[in-house]
Amino acid sequence: MSALALQLSDVRKSFGRTEIIRGVSLDIPRGQRHAIIGPNGAGKTTLFNLISGRFPMTSGDISLNGESLKGVPPHLINRKGLSRSFQITSIFPRMTVFENIRCGLLWAHHYKYSTWKLLGRQTALNEASEVLLERLGLQSRRDLLAGLLTYAEQRALEVGVTIAGGAEVILLDEPTAGMSRGETENAVNLIRSVTEGKTLLMVEHDMSVVFGLADVISVVVYGELIASDAPDKIRTNPAVQEAYLGSEVT
Repeated sequence: MSALALQLSDVRKSFGRTEIIRGVSLDIPRGQRHAIIGPNGAGKTTLFNLISGRFPMTSGDISLNGESLKGVPPHLINRKGLSRSFQITSIFPRMTVFENIRCGLLWAHHYKYSTWKLLGRQTALNEASEVLLERLGLQSRRDLLAGLLTYAEQRALEVGVTIAGGAEVILLDEPTAGMSRGETENAVNLIRSVTEGKTLLMVEHDMSVVFGLADVISVVVYGELIASDAPDKIRTNPAVQEAYLGSEVT
């Protein structure tokens, strides 16, 4: 089996005559924390949508652990071991925090499409939910409706639901967007903890988060990959500095 968690090979995506992703090739080894950065409109979220199967590729290929994802629907990609979050928080607001986490754990605990089991009696499932809540720092909020959580707590809950299924490749789309500095620091510590030993691919605009978490940073500008390297080399890369007008990475 390939030592690469993800491999993108000349990936392209067009909407009509407009080419959004223009031949991106990228190798991401297992266990690496990898950030994708770039100006607004660079195609970062589109790239995430291609990797997770939400959008079909126009051409090229994407492999997960050496297996092509071309034509594979999102739910099957998830079952192959890749899970993602979204820019806009995606949780069940009218369910409790505990119920949200338990839903995320169902498939991993082999419940699949069972309609006759009473979840309240599933000891192993409920214990696993409590453990994950503790890791997320949400144990005290377990019985609160998720829609009543603070914004930062909702983002933490979404990260929890994202990792609940046991995926080894985690995609986080702007996980700290809209947070205060203190909330961001807490989120970074949480992400570092819950993705330990996993492959992390994230899109993030906060450069302190990027340089604090990532082993490798890839820079996308107008749908093209202009650099991919260690953080210290990205920081001093002239092409990256030009793309950010000399301000974002200093």
